Amino acid sequence: MGKNNSSKNIKYLDNSAFSELTDCHPSKDIKGSLGQEFRSKKIVVCVTGSVACYKAIDLIRTFMRHGAEVYVVISKTVEKFMNKEYFAWASGNEVVSELTGELEHVKVANYNTSDLIVVYPCTANTIGKFASGIDDTPVTSVLSIGLGSAIPIIIAPAMHEAMYYNDIIKSNIQKLENMGVMFSTPVMEEDKAKVAPIDLVLSQSISAILSHATSINPIPSQVETNWNFFCKNEVDRLSDIKDKDLLFYFTNKKIMISVGSTIEYIDPIRIITNTSSGKMGLSLIKQSLKYGLDVTIVKGMTQIDEKFKEISSTRFNNRLQIIETKTTDQMAEAIVRELERTNYDFVILAAAVSDFKPSTTSEKKISTDNPSLQLNLVPTIKIVEKVKHIQKSTFLVAFKAEYRVGIQNLLTRSWHKLVQSRSDLIIANDVGLEESVIGSDTNKITALDRERNYFDFPPDKKDGVAENIFKLIYFKLHQSNT
Repeated sequence: MGKNNSSKNIKYLDNSAFSELTDCHPSKDIKGSLGQEFRSKKIVVCVTGSVACYKAIDLIRTFMRHGAEVYVVISKTVEKFMNKEYFAWASGNEVVSELTGELEHVKVANYNTSDLIVVYPCTANTIGKFASGIDDTPVTSVLSIGLGSAIPIIIAPAMHEAMYYNDIIKSNIQKLENMGVMFSTPVMEEDKAKVAPIDLVLSQSISAILSHATSINPIPSQVETNWNFFCKNEVDRLSDIKDKDLLFYFTNKKIMISVGSTIEYIDPIRIITNTSSGKMGLSLIKQSLKYGLDVTIVKGMTQIDEKFKEISSTRFNNRLQIIETKTTDQMAEAIVRELERTNYDFVILAAAVSDFKPSTTSEKKISTDNPSLQLNLVPTIKIVEKVKHIQKSTFLVAFKAEYRVGIQNLLTRSWHKLVQSRSDLIIANDVGLEESVIGSDTNKITALDRERNYFDFPPDKKDGVAENIFKLIYFKLHQSNT
């Protein structure tokens, strides 16, 4: 293969040509600088002829900063607004602006060639053509192939507000949504349906790739093959971190910790709950106070209420606030209220929140004379997903408990939760293991970060586990600032 041919192939998703050429462009120096959520992933960004097309540059660069290899396909009308070389610079790859005998649309959107297609911005014209099966531009042809190849597709519309609310446009959007196409809701300002913020599209994109990877591998033993996780050996280095370092770093910072379990009422007497004891949460609180933090506890139901009474009556009580809750809704309301009125440096959600609740609650005790009782359960609110919507800058640590799933599936399910909630760390444990049984005094945790690095800790008393969690938080933040 000659030099010119090789260079030309950068434009297409020809994997044989990528091994040596895709990482050579200087524009790719930013890859992974903000995270590795898209490590080894290929994203096609389609740009249509909207005046907002210049905003696609920032989206392309954002995807790259999170680890993606990005390929750009544009409609011909885009070049009326800006030169396609801007997109070549942004992505580090040549731009597809016309279809030739090389079948560019097939090469970028055929089976297993790309992980995601994002149209940003997308005009009403392109939405209509896509919904009607018209393939007369590079973008609509890529979308047609991508839909047939079951590649996740996200569309971010941009147009005048009145046009967006046109019944034909709404019908086309509904039609595409019924086919599995996702839409990023535009921002309504100045009589315009302005293209969705990049943060929203980024979040949707991470979720789309993750959900797609999981859905095509429903067998648990195969789930982990879609995501690579990287074992870090820094666990031993955490022992070098001294209490004085932690005290100096954490003193006078604010932390909110949720602990215990929640209950959901069937009737005024009967409930649904879980067997969480609150011991892990108590250990986290003790370590927080030890390191000088101001602590807000959002407490559910625990098996050790007397321990919480003891800690609230100690010399630390001027740095301690306890908010009592019972149900998931009450806990969610308390956490949201606190986040809206106080800036927290750290939030650790260690409570075992009920995932489901009865769809209706009987106001009276259900009679035991009933020959049978059927409960219709519905999902509860996802508290963890509220935190970053209110306080983007807080360092969020969430917990993920599984039962006898194996390390790879534990990591994959934890990664899914991390992405959905935008957590900074997930503390995962398999409660099917002897050393991690719910209610015991010991725990074995695996911590997962945003770069898919995981830290596997040996079994320990829960006070020791809590100490390691704070050391890891310190290590992650101190590392990012040096």
